[in-house]
Amino acid sequence: MVPTYNRLELLKRALLSVYSQTLFPAEVAVIDDGSTDGTANMIRREFPQTSYFYQENLGVSAARNFGIQQTTGDWLAFLDSDDEWLPEKLAKQEAALSASPEYKICHTEENWIRNGIQISVPKKYAKSGGWIFSHCLPLCAISPSTVLIHRSVFDDVGLFDTQLPACEDYDLWLRISANYPVLLLEQPQINKHGGHEDQLSCAYWGMDRFRIGALQKIIDAGQLSEQNRLAAANMLLKKAGVYLNGVNKRGKIEEADYYRQLIKRYEEAI
Repeated sequence: MVPTYNRLELLKRALLSVYSQTLFPAEVAVIDDGSTDGTANMIRREFPQTSYFYQENLGVSAARNFGIQQTTGDWLAFLDSDDEWLPEKLAKQEAALSASPEYKICHTEENWIRNGIQISVPKKYAKSGGWIFSHCLPLCAISPSTVLIHRSVFDDVGLFDTQLPACEDYDLWLRISANYPVLLLEQPQINKHGGHEDQLSCAYWGMDRFRIGALQKIIDAGQLSEQNRLAAANMLLKKAGVYLNGVNKRGKIEEADYYRQLIKRYEEAI
């Protein structure tokens, strides 16, 4: 499943990587989030076997959710339109999951490509397997383009949060990793491309405010184990403290007051 918005040329590369898989997916779906660059015509002309779905521009979370609802397979794989799968990605994940049927989600390591050049992945972004909730707290520990996930997981923990303009995947991985172990393939199976201006990470200042909101939501839901609740609360306090310093420096008085109250609340809850 490939969500896209005005990325015609990048989308071609992504789809070519899907159609080059040694294990061919049962369905290839593109969710067009309101593109105006001729994406629909390109799909019909160059990838006619692709299931094409269009929605008004509602954001990547809504696009992924729409795709989950429109497709029918038991196993779902996501691919951001600026990334590409390596040829054996699906085959290796299918084999690993068949050998470990207790897992319902599998992700992989990745290659990082910046402005067309492969770079070393910083150690803090190294992937983990097993019960990885604590690894998912500091930053997004799973890349959507690496995931193969059973549909029942979404029935259990819910879909992507459309209220989050960014870090929507961070929010989902918290909910999943609190309830499911995660299988890891240590060999990179995708090329993760960066360095272009339309990445969400380039669109918003202070991305941690969205992570703080996701932490607040999962803590307040009251379904975490005590160990995970304390870990999440401590991470919220850490991130909120850093963010508070930032808004203070920028003179954002109302926002600073909000985060001071938030910090006080969770300090009292620990």
